[in-house]
Amino acid sequence: MTDLSAFPIASRWPAAHPDRIQLYSLPTPNGVKVSIMLEEVGLPYEPHLIDIGKNETWTPEFLSLNPNGKIPAIIDPDGPGGKPFGLFESGAILVYLAEKSGKLLPTDPAARYETLQWVFFQMAAVGPMFGQLGFFHKFAGREYEDKRPLERYRAESQRLLGVLETRLEGRDWLMGDGYTIADVATLGWVRNLVGFYEAGELVDFKSLKNVPAWLERGLARPAVQRGLNIPARP
Repeated sequence: MTDLSAFPIASRWPAAHPDRIQLYSLPTPNGVKVSIMLEEVGLPYEPHLIDIGKNETWTPEFLSLNPNGKIPAIIDPDGPGGKPFGLFESGAILVYLAEKSGKLLPTDPAARYETLQWVFFQMAAVGPMFGQLGFFHKFAGREYEDKRPLERYRAESQRLLGVLETRLEGRDWLMGDGYTIADVATLGWVRNLVGFYEAGELVDFKSLKNVPAWLERGLARPAVQRGLNIPARP
């Protein structure tokens, strides 16, 4: 049996199946990237719900795996060299799982880097901007009298949707015919923007053609539907 005792997080969230990838997450737009990916590629894993409402990401055990105090994070008991390996940052985890499974990341060097550029686009732009728009539109930021921050993030989110709209012209997926980690990284954020954040009207989502069709295709995937609810909320 694999020994995960070197990872303090495993003492707070014990592994029932230590021979499987351990996923520490919550079904947020960042969290579901990894659960969707694991469902898509079929690697055995065990999910652990990390309750950010109870500040569980700031416990010493969680911080021992991710010093940045954010979900998701993983431990692979069969990491590089056959040794247990911990990893955080959703984009890095997607690349790791793609390379481990040999799926959803092209092997052709040019196509591989092109895919990674769209993953980084999501990490650097789509996630941060959509998240800020959600804060100022739906959460505590909506009470601010100064609406300039809301307008800034609304305009930037709408611009980013326009970038995706242009990219998806004539393409089923961000890389064309092939579904990749670029789509996995981005689907949950677009879904959240128009769903949970209720910002569709704000960014004129209905005026788009390619992005809504791409989102519908993505959400129709069984692995995506499963991954959107893992780990199950209480």
